[in-house]
Amino acid sequence: MLAEGGSFLKGMVMGGLFCLLLSLLGSFSPGTDHRTEDHHHHHIKAPSKDELGNLADSQMQMLTSQVRVSCIIMVQPKNLLYWATAVDTWSKHCDKAVFYTSESSKALEAVDLAEKDDWARLRKALNHAYERAGDLRWFFIAQPTTFVIIENLKYLLLTKDPSEPFYLGKAMKSGELEYVTYDSGIVLSYEALRRLVKVFSDEDKCPETGRALWKVSEDKQLAVCLKYTGVFAENGEDANGKGLFNIRNVESLITESMKSNPTNVVEGCCSDMAVTFNGMSPNQMQVMMYGVYRLRPYGHDFHDIIKFDPPKGSDND
Repeated sequence: MLAEGGSFLKGMVMGGLFCLLLSLLGSFSPGTDHRTEDHHHHHIKAPSKDELGNLADSQMQMLTSQVRVSCIIMVQPKNLLYWATAVDTWSKHCDKAVFYTSESSKALEAVDLAEKDDWARLRKALNHAYERAGDLRWFFIAQPTTFVIIENLKYLLLTKDPSEPFYLGKAMKSGELEYVTYDSGIVLSYEALRRLVKVFSDEDKCPETGRALWKVSEDKQLAVCLKYTGVFAENGEDANGKGLFNIRNVESLITESMKSNPTNVVEGCCSDMAVTFNGMSPNQMQVMMYGVYRLRPYGHDFHDIIKFDPPKGSDND
């Protein structure tokens, strides 16, 4: 009788643990990333030409001078060629670009964080950027395989207030967690970064080493910590609702559009105001620099309402 009772209790305990595990898996399953209509994030849109047309010249000049971006670029010596290409291409358009590495390299300049763990290294980089922010109020986190058109990012942020907690890029969902995927690049306002740095000191809400049953990627760790501060993932879009942050390269997106939109390939591919493309090879980045910044049809003027001047002292294209 006692043996039967013991087996019954063991069964109840094991059943309870199994139910708990299923609950955890259902609420946070890193292997099932997908976009869904059942989401809570906002859709942050770039201003339309009509909106900008209503602004006075003095307002326009003030806005363009205030939108300055600090780029936080995470690198490793094993990706030296990608690192060197990012130095030579798009990062020159950042108002401040700092490369953070897992270990020192004599070849290129970077902040050596002496940290192998991806999440711990990102935390250190964000702390470092926050402490040295100066008057910069927008922060962009990128990988060396990401190509970024900084002027388009500034255009997206033009009418946004960095004293509000913005956390945006390409918003995705894993279980119940909404997050901005690292592959798209991650944008943080000064207020979002301030709250994040503050919660870093709370091990219960934002542990330096995760407590999950599996290793959680740093972009999801970031979203969890921000969620505790009341900051949620937001999707960056143009005025027509088309995504601005791409997790794939241009070639891949065009190839897909040729199959699904053969009569209008460009329109089916990407936004004219795209901010990022990911998975770029060094050669593809150099080609992008040529196409975005150097190739010009003679005699053609785009008549843009605003102009973002390059950073002072920059040798950018």
